[in-house]
Amino acid sequence: MDYTRLGNSGTIVSRLCIGTWHLPGNGSFNNGIENVDEAAFSRIFKKAYDNGINFFDTSNIYHGRVEHNEDCIKCTGNSERILGNIIKEYERESLVIATKVRGPMAGFPNGEGLSRKHIMWQIRESLKRLKTDYIDLYQIHWSDNNTPHNETMKTLSHLVDLDLVRYIGSSNVSASDVIDFMNIAEKNNYEKFITMQEPYNILNRSIEESKFDVARSMGLGILAYEPLEQGILSGKYMKSSTGRISYYRDLSRRIDETSEMVIRLSEIARKLDVTMAQLAIAWILKRSEEASINIIPILGVTNENYLDENLEALNININNTYMKMIDEL
Repeated sequence: MDYTRLGNSGTIVSRLCIGTWHLPGNGSFNNGIENVDEAAFSRIFKKAYDNGINFFDTSNIYHGRVEHNEDCIKCTGNSERILGNIIKEYERESLVIATKVRGPMAGFPNGEGLSRKHIMWQIRESLKRLKTDYIDLYQIHWSDNNTPHNETMKTLSHLVDLDLVRYIGSSNVSASDVIDFMNIAEKNNYEKFITMQEPYNILNRSIEESKFDVARSMGLGILAYEPLEQGILSGKYMKSSTGRISYYRDLSRRIDETSEMVIRLSEIARKLDVTMAQLAIAWILKRSEEASINIIPILGVTNENYLDENLEALNININNTYMKMIDEL
């Protein structure tokens, strides 16, 4: 396993991160959410850990659903709970755990957002669900226009002072808001973000124009989620209709929009004697080198074979000729 720094901090993380947005399902559903095959994910976690992956990302809203009643609090945070059940069996200091706050966790007022009240509530709940004393990277999941940025940054900084959080980061936050958050932190001597989490892959490169300069100038690492564009870059939708297509209405449209480019990428992968998924992940790692930004792909792994395939991407070096070919698609 290759390792790198988490943003501009001194904490070392694996070059690949395991995400928990999508976990292996067992075919049954509860409140419209597919139940997780926890034994299968435990095996995936162990294989990742045994191969040197120490970085795991989750969120308090993953695998949960908020209804219009207070009882739904019990339905939220399942991804954190599942991860917590697993990491309690491992040496905590060998792991780097990231989670997020912002999304709806209850239907009542202050049940979501980035206010001091909501953050202080959810840090306690996330710690309980994760069965840990602290979180390594606490990220705001997206902006909250109802809460002053100063209130959010002051609260996050306070969590670091309380030893409940080691570092803070952003996710899905506009470049202008990131700059404002960072300027507020600088002015008031608050903790600053060390990472931004964004969608990034061969088919979706929008952050190169909107956020790369911000990341470089402010020393932020980028955690790249959807490295396979919801599975499209795995090539599986070229062959069949398997996967999550039935759950995402927009996915079919996206497949149609990108079909020609995916076919051409498959030809490049064939020339390199790699799978499309390996090409997609290796491309992100190469872009990290080219852009002089620490970019870590977040992998959504639903079976052990996918993990084995993704790990091989670390051994692939796409040369400049092929990188140019991809740029020209």
